[in-house]
Amino acid sequence: MMSSVAVYMVYCIHMKTKKGIVAWMLIGAAWVAALVLYDEMSDRMATHWNAAGIADGYSGKALALFLLPVIMIAIQGTFVLIPKIDPLKKNIETFRDKYEGFILLLGAFMLYVFALTILWSKGVRFSMTTALLPALAGMFYGIGVLIKDIKRNWFVGIRTPWTMTSDVVWGRTHILGSKLFKLSGAVTLLGIAFPGAVMWFIIVPILASTAATVVYSYIVFKDEKK
Repeated sequence: MMSSVAVYMVYCIHMKTKKGIVAWMLIGAAWVAALVLYDEMSDRMATHWNAAGIADGYSGKALALFLLPVIMIAIQGTFVLIPKIDPLKKNIETFRDKYEGFILLLGAFMLYVFALTILWSKGVRFSMTTALLPALAGMFYGIGVLIKDIKRNWFVGIRTPWTMTSDVVWGRTHILGSKLFKLSGAVTLLGIAFPGAVMWFIIVPILASTAATVVYSYIVFKDEKK
């Protein structure tokens, strides 16, 4: 398994930028932590938490320690592949720096989740949901930063039947989406002050932002056709 993972990583490492290299370093850190901590972790580790942030699901330590690092590699490999297979790959190159910045942000988010999982299994007790709020807020805000100026493509962005048919609809929808996702990040962070309603501060902003951009893309599309 380890040799297969290594081969896959070597195959996927095509990002030569500093952000791309750091993103792979975060994955490496997760693997090193999993290998170093394996012997000292309990045989059963928490892998699922309820809405109140309390662990309610457990798995064997092999799965708990190595599943997330494997997922990190799979996601990273997918993001590396996208610019190579997208029919509109030239458009992705126009926002490549932001694209790789988001990959780095996503890797940092997953490493943070991995660290929280290990801390919990080490006996440190906290609300997992509340602990995730700053990271989720950062992710939502990061999405807003990413999509502001991105060009039309088949994999990244707000892809509705209407944005994919017009650069105008795509552009206007993403300008609105950028503002809404940044706002969602700010609202999510406010959930720290309301521990009893944390999930509402996560779910409502992102669902509202998503729904608003879908509806708006249709409205812009109809206006353009007039």
